[in-house]
Amino acid sequence: MQDLTDFANTLADEAAMIIAQYFRQQVAVDHKTKNDPVTVADRAVEQKMRQMIEERYPDDGILGEEFGVKDSRNGRVWVLDPIDGTKSFIIGRPSFGTLISLWDGDTALLGVIDQPITKERWIGVQGQATTFNGQAVHVRSCRDLRQARVGSTTPRYMTPSLINELNEKVDFIAWGGDCYLYGLLAGGNLDIVIEQHLEPFDYAALVPVVHGAGGLMCDWEGRPLTLQSNGQVAAFGDSSLKDEILSMLKNI
Repeated sequence: MQDLTDFANTLADEAAMIIAQYFRQQVAVDHKTKNDPVTVADRAVEQKMRQMIEERYPDDGILGEEFGVKDSRNGRVWVLDPIDGTKSFIIGRPSFGTLISLWDGDTALLGVIDQPITKERWIGVQGQATTFNGQAVHVRSCRDLRQARVGSTTPRYMTPSLINELNEKVDFIAWGGDCYLYGLLAGGNLDIVIEQHLEPFDYAALVPVVHGAGGLMCDWEGRPLTLQSNGQVAAFGDSSLKDEILSMLKNI
C-alpha cells in the first residue's frame, strides 16, 4: 500500500501546483448544468491526474467528475474530483479540495482530501490511522446530541422541518465547506455531516479518511457506502449519534 499512498500524494502535489496557478485569477467559467460550474482548472487538474494514472497503473480504472469512466481491467478504480467545491474556488475561498481515492470493488483502499492553498492534507488508508499533514488525527467523543456540531454544504440538502428539528436538538449547524467538512470531522472539530445528491467522486475519498480517524460514514439507511450508493451521505465522529440522526432523515 505504501507505493499506492506515495503515488496518491504525488497526484495531489501535481494537482496543487496547477490549482495554485489559477486561484483568485479571472478564470473562464462554464456551466455543465445550472448551479454546476466548471473551470479550466478543474479540467486541467483531472487531465493531469488521469495521464499520470494511465502511465503508472494502466490496468486500473478511472472515474472522474470531468472526463467520466475508463474501465478497469483488474477491479481497481481511481476516483477523482479535481476541485470539490468549484464555487468556492471561483470566488477565491479556500474551502474546496482535491479528492483522490482508490477502490477495489466495494472496498476503499485509500483516500486523500487536499486543500492546496492552505496546504492541508488528510490521508486515509485501509487499516491505518488517518493523518493530517503527516500527524495522526482522531474524531472527538460526543455522545450527547445536544453538544453535537453539524455541518452541511447547503440547506438545499435538507428540508425546512429537518433544519428546524436539528436546530432544536444539536449545538449548531455550520453551512458550507464541501469536502473540507469531512476533514474537520476527522480531526475532531465537527461531529456530524449530512448531505445528499452526491456523486461517487464527491464522497469516495472521504470514506477512508473518516473511517481511519475512528468515525463512520453510511447512507441514510445506515448501509456502508460503495461506488453504487444513492448519494445520500451521513458522517459521524461518534457513531453513538447515528441512530438518532438516521431516524430524523427517514422523514425527508
